Amino acid sequence: MSRQLLSRRSAFTLIELLVVIAIIAILIGLLLPAVQKVREAAARMECSNNLKQLALGVHSYNDTYKYFPYCSSPNTYGYDINGRSWGWIARILPYIEQDNLSKMPTTINATYQPLSAAAGQQPQFSQVLAVYGTQVQSLLCPADNTTLTARTDRANTGGYACGNTNYKGVSGSNWCWGTVTNTAPGANGGNDCNGLDNGNGLFFRSDDQYKKTLSAVTSADGTSNTLMIGEDIAALDQHCGWPNSNYNCGTCCIPLNYGMNTTPFPYGAGDWPNVYSFHSRHSNGANFALADGSVRFVTNSIDINLYRAVSTWKGGEAVSVP
Repeated sequence: MSRQLLSRRSAFTLIELLVVIAIIAILIGLLLPAVQKVREAAARMECSNNLKQLALGVHSYNDTYKYFPYCSSPNTYGYDINGRSWGWIARILPYIEQDNLSKMPTTINATYQPLSAAAGQQPQFSQVLAVYGTQVQSLLCPADNTTLTARTDRANTGGYACGNTNYKGVSGSNWCWGTVTNTAPGANGGNDCNGLDNGNGLFFRSDDQYKKTLSAVTSADGTSNTLMIGEDIAALDQHCGWPNSNYNCGTCCIPLNYGMNTTPFPYGAGDWPNVYSFHSRHSNGANFALADGSVRFVTNSIDINLYRAVSTWKGGEAVSVP
């Protein structure tokens, strides 16, 4: 009799089983957010390191050529894949461990046409395509899984593959188009809203006409108070890719992560007047590299006037990046 009683007591009742299942469910519910936070922190840290390497690449280029890398003017050379409209990222490839890509098929030089065999000589179209279609993994933020391979939906590429980047140069605070605009002193000194070709930031798509030096930034607004490189999401912006001067810059006139709090995202990827800016998959903000090589996380709540002020390199504003 005692053995039967002991046997019965060693088995779980239905209520006990349900209690155990409920406890396990609660523990899992508590654990998953913690795991998610750890993953997010790791992705944010890796992204920060990517930006740090880009910033160091910019500094190394400046040390070599005595001015910052620049974008070749698409207004002069065309917006499409023609082997001449190379962006600032293309110029720092040798300094971010992509020397082989920079030499495919010939050596990058300091002219407007980095893949030319000789100054003024146009590379073959097939050679340009090979470079454009290469995906550089260090240019991708691990928090964004939409950029893992080269895309064929970039603007003005005719459907050819273009390597993605989550990192773009800061064009400044002036902008003419879309729902958010701002007029401010441009690169030529006069008040202008054309941030595409007369930006007041460190990089814009035709800044080959206005090359900057690290010493000039230091003596103007200060390198620790100037945003240099920020994050974007290629799926939200057709003008987002590392090779082309028209794809590797963004404006800070438009608020950070503009439209991201709306589901679905309110703008199409081709709506460049409203998306040619900075977005990220990180919670509540995005990473930015500053001109001194440091990296800061900027929150969505940053005051728009402060955000614009720290995006210029010689505005003379007495402000600092929060």
